[in-house]
Amino acid sequence: MLDARHLPRHLPPPELLDPAAMARADQAAIAAGISGFTLMEAAGRAVARAIRQRFAPARVLVLAGPGNNGGDGYVAARLLQQAGWPVRLAALAPPGAGSDAARAAADWSGPRAPFTPEAAAAADLVVDAVFGAGLSRPLAATVAATLAAARNRVAIDVPSGLDGGTGAARGEVSPAALTVTFFRLKPGHLLLPGRTLCGEIVLADIGLPVSVLGAVAASALLNQPALWRLRRPGASDHKYRRGTVAVIAGEMAGAALLAAEAARRIGAGLVSIQALAPLQGVAPGLILRHAPLSEIRADVVVCGPGLGVATARAQLPAVLRAGRQVVADADALTACAGRPEALRGAAVLTPHEGEFARVFGPVGADRLGAALRAAALSGAVIVLKGADTVVAAPDGRAAINASAPPALATAGSGDVLAGMIGGLLAQGLTAFEAALAAVWLHGRAGALAGPGLVAEDLLAALAPALAEADEVSARSPDRPVRR
Repeated sequence: MLDARHLPRHLPPPELLDPAAMARADQAAIAAGISGFTLMEAAGRAVARAIRQRFAPARVLVLAGPGNNGGDGYVAARLLQQAGWPVRLAALAPPGAGSDAARAAADWSGPRAPFTPEAAAAADLVVDAVFGAGLSRPLAATVAATLAAARNRVAIDVPSGLDGGTGAARGEVSPAALTVTFFRLKPGHLLLPGRTLCGEIVLADIGLPVSVLGAVAASALLNQPALWRLRRPGASDHKYRRGTVAVIAGEMAGAALLAAEAARRIGAGLVSIQALAPLQGVAPGLILRHAPLSEIRADVVVCGPGLGVATARAQLPAVLRAGRQVVADADALTACAGRPEALRGAAVLTPHEGEFARVFGPVGADRLGAALRAAALSGAVIVLKGADTVVAAPDGRAAINASAPPALATAGSGDVLAGMIGGLLAQGLTAFEAALAAVWLHGRAGALAGPGLVAEDLLAALAPALAEADEVSARSPDRPVRR
């Protein structure tokens, strides 16, 4: 459903619900009068429909666990059998007496199979309805081996063993060709390695009313233009009203030049290079300055790209004292290794995983939680970069980005992103919105630039990425997102 190379016509809803939040949404729907069995029937119907739309009739084995995930599997098995597919069902354990899953199991009268690797290997298609997103322990060896024996897998909710909150694999998790989930995506569908284990993701409507979100705060958000609005120049604007950015240039001036050009392309009205050493090759539209950093007058300062660690360590305190909004990237982060308090006063920090570990400690298995803790500690918006970039704010808001292709893993790409964030801050977006917008546009520019991408290509691709953002915004309903 989410492919960084192609922008879908309709993006999924932005709210992401972890397993606990999704359970509360189910409970709210049941309290409103929708029975749990009705939801189970709708979920199983959605699974059967997705399978029939993507696969030719084949020998199917449904692996059913004892909980609601297994109940969904019993329903899907029954509906596929009614459609004429040859279906067998293997139960890991019987559902609890009196449960919705037990009622679904009672409706299954078809053939059964043992829950073994041999049975899975004999099927053309295996439906993984063993455990849902809330599993809190590693898969048992027999379950993992049975799932691994399948030639082709469809997962209900998540592949069994995948943590729906963090995307971490609990034990040996077998990848699915298709994952069918319900109502809202989970963080684990987007965070690695979960994203690579889910295959194609289908988000199905099973009848939960959107009103249940009034009682359930989103665990995080899926980054998309519905979460932010870009400022467009008005007839009375001039360059100072559109915002000013200063980029500090040091040892590797090319990095600062990339950041500065990105700030210009994203819409800042005036961008200057604050050079700490002689500098050649500045583009005609850039202002070159050699004044002391204490005299910076720009609205936003981008500090770190190509600056050199020693220089950053010496100069960052003065930059932070200047009272401007600061985007701290690259060497400015490494200069504060083990000293996160030294970054207090910055608006946005943009570490990749290695830089994050130097400043805040290892990311660990919970990437979302790590970014939120770092944001609270530093008082800055954290952009934890990667294929599954997380943007976290000190107030507890967070979003996961899914617009970036692997080709962005190239030298200079992060410098462009830092400049984009600076340019959007200068135009009046909040730090959280500027980070979200820049990360999404950066990913789309990478996808639009295509094969053979180098960082310079991102600059030319920003214009069509901005046009895409406008198009998506025009299709997005104007509604608040509860967090």
